[in-house]
Amino acid sequence: MRNIKITVEYDGTAYSGWQRQAGTGTIQEALENAAGNIMQETIRIVASGRTDAGVHALGQTAHFRTSTKLPVERIQAGMNSLLSSDIAIIAIEEAPASFHARYDSTSKVYQYFLYNAPVRSPLRRRYCWHVREPLDCEAMELAAASLLGSHDFSAFQSSGSDVKTTVRTVFATSLSRRADNMVIFEIEGDGFLRSMVRSIMGTLADVGRRKITPETFRSIIESGDRNRVGATAPPQGLFLKEVRYR
Repeated sequence: MRNIKITVEYDGTAYSGWQRQAGTGTIQEALENAAGNIMQETIRIVASGRTDAGVHALGQTAHFRTSTKLPVERIQAGMNSLLSSDIAIIAIEEAPASFHARYDSTSKVYQYFLYNAPVRSPLRRRYCWHVREPLDCEAMELAAASLLGSHDFSAFQSSGSDVKTTVRTVFATSLSRRADNMVIFEIEGDGFLRSMVRSIMGTLADVGRRKITPETFRSIIESGDRNRVGATAPPQGLFLKEVRYR
């Protein structure tokens, strides 16, 4: 059996997230249906991690096993011809038999886009969170630096999650404001809890609104208290930018 590694870009607006589920459209279902049609066999695609409903990806990594003899270029072209215009395989390659998209990843990079202006932008609405109030981006950047290192991030985990540990390591963060009023938060870590990045972003926005201080943000991380966290930022501003491997 061959092991095929793919990199997928998608607009998550119309989908109920990555993971296949009955009665609703998902990214995994769309990819597996296209792959099965091209390779004429049942294909199970394993991603580096799930993305929630409405979340986008610039570089989601996944793998699947197949007995087809088709060249990878034919597989890519064939699948892309069957996928709707909001999903595309942007890279494909043969991978070692031992490669696993989830277990072999060393880090993931997410970006969150927040449009900070008095009036909403209709053309940006599917790809950012609109916040009208002026934001103190310097305070937000200072607060974001508190995320660096290994912490118990249980305060930023959505309810109903079932994980062995809520400790994660954040390697890098950045927050900047562009001239067009787009605020971009980027975070790289070894893994993320469910809704963790969106929950962090919602609380950083409270720092920007001066509802809480950067010091309070740090204390929320240390407390592990979900009740102290701000409202979870909406999904449309979140992008899985890149999955990194050794």
